Amino acid sequence: MNEPGPLVVFANFLSDLAVDLDQGQVLAQWAEQAPRKAWLLRPGDVLVTPVPLSGEFLRYVGDLTGVPGEQLTVVEVPPAGPVPLAEAVRRAGLVERVRDLVAGPGTAALLPTALDASAIAFARDLGLTVHPYPTIDGAAGALRTTMLLNTKAGFRDAAEQVGMRLPTGRVCRRPAVEGAVRELLQRYERVVVKPDRSAGGHGLRFLARGDLDGGAALELDAVGGSQGTWVVEECVDVAESVSIQMENSASGTHALFSGAMRTVGGSFTGYTCPLPPSCAHVAGELEEWGRRLGRRLSGQGYLGPFGVDALVGTDGVAYASESNVRRTATTTPHAMITRLTAASAVPHPAWSVAKGRARRPFGFEEALRRLRGHDLAFDPGRGEGVVLYADAPPDGRTWRYAVVAADAGAVREREGLVAEALELECGA
Repeated sequence: MNEPGPLVVFANFLSDLAVDLDQGQVLAQWAEQAPRKAWLLRPGDVLVTPVPLSGEFLRYVGDLTGVPGEQLTVVEVPPAGPVPLAEAVRRAGLVERVRDLVAGPGTAALLPTALDASAIAFARDLGLTVHPYPTIDGAAGALRTTMLLNTKAGFRDAAEQVGMRLPTGRVCRRPAVEGAVRELLQRYERVVVKPDRSAGGHGLRFLARGDLDGGAALELDAVGGSQGTWVVEECVDVAESVSIQMENSASGTHALFSGAMRTVGGSFTGYTCPLPPSCAHVAGELEEWGRRLGRRLSGQGYLGPFGVDALVGTDGVAYASESNVRRTATTTPHAMITRLTAASAVPHPAWSVAKGRARRPFGFEEALRRLRGHDLAFDPGRGEGVVLYADAPPDGRTWRYAVVAADAGAVREREGLVAEALELECGA
């Protein structure tokens, strides 16, 4: 494929694709990661972001990618409440500025984090296509599929049709959730209750036998309203939470990478690639599931990245749990690492992304100084080290970082050293 023209890298974490817009607090928390999109920028590209990026971070990105800082163009969009990012751009009067920044030779395109209706409308307003679709109508034609496959119920239906193994479960409206829970708890020790439209573990409830004894009522998150759809599933005794990231392109469906997710209470906290030895045996099955789903998505017009998450039980059996038909928390870090190591001695490294909470707040320059002082900062020549990929956190303490090394053992070793260098709290 030819290199695309200028891209508007559209960090629309404020989107109704995965959760309802009225879940403003969780969307705002996810949007704090928007600075990581700077790693995708090439000369002439524009990043539209709902949160500011520090000058120190932009210089750091430019130094490692080889793109001069003055060529990293960022448009910061002021907060506008629980509305899609495209609407916030309009309210701030920034549409013409974005249009002017990508005017000129070449066909510009929008690269959204989430392919939603507002992003497609915004691309139309700007006269852009949506990468990687050849036409704006092609992107619009895939919208129904992206909305459906980012729901828990939509995934279960698609997964059954393409032959994935699933935990036993029920799809029901909110008033019927308690009955489904009680029914499944007669067969299984534990169940998990999932809002249909949720991501990152938001709104999940884990229940065990006895939790509803004595007439105790089931309390659920407000997600979805009084008649919203929920999924109730047996709670698999999990050894590992895993995922495979795939991509649909004009040439077919391709596997990009797979790995193990780190989670707390069902919420994503980090990732390590490749799959550890304890669950490497499921790699082939994961890829086959991804290819089957990819063919289904392709038939419905979808192009771009998507992922399949799964649970590996203590018996070694994998169960598909959800799909993410969008750019995920690992898509951009993987693209960053691929870019930074392409010309190094380690072109196919092991890596992880993680976050940890420092004992006291400090700024980006101090964090980088600490890594350099411990000989941990990413070295482009070696293709190894630690990258502060998401700028300084708003609280100065909750740092996100990627660790890159020749093998998984070296990644684990460096993670321990990062904890020392940044003085992370135990268990953070």
